[in-house]
Amino acid sequence: MDRDIRAAVYQELAADRLIDAADIEVEVVNGEVSLNGTDLSQDQHAGAAAAARRVAGVTGVHNLLDVVLVSGDYLEDAALAQRVNGALAANHVPDGVRVTVREGDVFLTGTVSDSAQRAAAEDAAAAVAGVLSITNQIEVQDGA
Repeated sequence: MDRDIRAAVYQELAADRLIDAADIEVEVVNGEVSLNGTDLSQDQHAGAAAAARRVAGVTGVHNLLDVVLVSGDYLEDAALAQRVNGALAANHVPDGVRVTVREGDVFLTGTVSDSAQRAAAEDAAAAVAGVLSITNQIEVQDGA
């Protein structure tokens, strides 16, 4: 069963044109998938986990992939924060979301009115070149 799941995860990764699966290793134990290796963006990082979750029989995904940037994608924290803020604005994320960056790691805080806005903020930040990781601490307002 685990061998079938492993093969299906590899197939799902290869089928996703946004994921470079060449450096991704898949391990499966009792339906729990571990993704190891490297990818080139936070988007690919999230996409690989989503691809693995789409496979029948997967009971959990441990995304242990490291984001490795090409040298031109490294930005100073202030420049990266500016790019992430621009991406949030372009995706109509509410002004109540704040961005902090430390050595390529992005921290999102603030409040939004619904979970879709929270997810949109994380997706927008993930699409910015130079983002190594995202910690989404955005709160959804009560009653939303």
